[in-house]
Amino acid sequence: MPSVAFVFPGQGSQVVGMGRALAETSPAAAAAFATVDAALGEPLSRLAWEGPEETLNLTENAQPALLAASIAYLEACRERWSAAGLESPAPVFVAGHSMGQYSALVAAGAVDLADAARLVRQRGLLMQASGAGREGRMAALIGLDDDRLPELLERAGADGVVGVANRNSPGQVVISGERPAIEAAVGIAKELGARRAVELPVSVAAHSPLMAEAADAMQAVLSGIPFRDPHPPLLANADARPITTAEGCRAELVDHLTTGVDWIGAVERMSAAGVSTFVEIGPGRVLAGLIKRIAPDAEILATDDPSAADRLAVPFLATA
Repeated sequence: MPSVAFVFPGQGSQVVGMGRALAETSPAAAAAFATVDAALGEPLSRLAWEGPEETLNLTENAQPALLAASIAYLEACRERWSAAGLESPAPVFVAGHSMGQYSALVAAGAVDLADAARLVRQRGLLMQASGAGREGRMAALIGLDDDRLPELLERAGADGVVGVANRNSPGQVVISGERPAIEAAVGIAKELGARRAVELPVSVAAHSPLMAEAADAMQAVLSGIPFRDPHPPLLANADARPITTAEGCRAELVDHLTTGVDWIGAVERMSAAGVSTFVEIGPGRVLAGLIKRIAPDAEILATDDPSAADRLAVPFLATA
């Protein structure tokens, strides 16, 4: 087995029905959903499987539902590898995109699933409340040359707080900040040559200074939750440095609320360390698409892609 990294998607990958068929065929997947339901004291799995979509997409619901689905996929994989008498692949890194860091830490044994579910529920509520009185927005910029980005941020910054939230792949950047600055940035980006510049349908300025209140509150919440050293290491969102301690994990979950996600840097760090196979664990294939543009020579698998099952030498994974 080549060197493998497990990667976990963030908010936006959720979809009504995710993991339902998987839970019907995998006791381990069903148990993951049941654990999250019990931790939150509500049937979140029903919302994930039946909707309505607008309720599922609320940040405080989307994040724990996506966590449950991602861990359900992971546990189903482990269950089927074991049943087939196969050794589970041992990843050399785990990495999550934004909220996916919680899924990655559960996978690395750093925090229990029930605790992670309660944490992401609180995270979503705090993010929605953070920056009250300073309306937040985010926008995606496609095809803007990297060397024009500083000019865009400087000019748009005259209208308010704005910064890079995500470096997703070459030519794809997400910015975040106050609404007037984001609106200005969309127009400036087109002027500077972006192929597309569009506001995203979100009401929070994730990964920006507007999340400072949420970060402060999460620091207090996290201090009361037991963490363990992650095995394998987790890569930090902001700078792709390996995190190997429990305290480092807590700090990452605070810091990444106000700093950006450098997904390009994370994939490049893993590739440079010898990772040749990336497995996206969870619903959707967003990260698989991004990684293909960053590391085109790597093998990229997604657990909800039927072809991935054969390439990982495991039985077919039922999907929603």
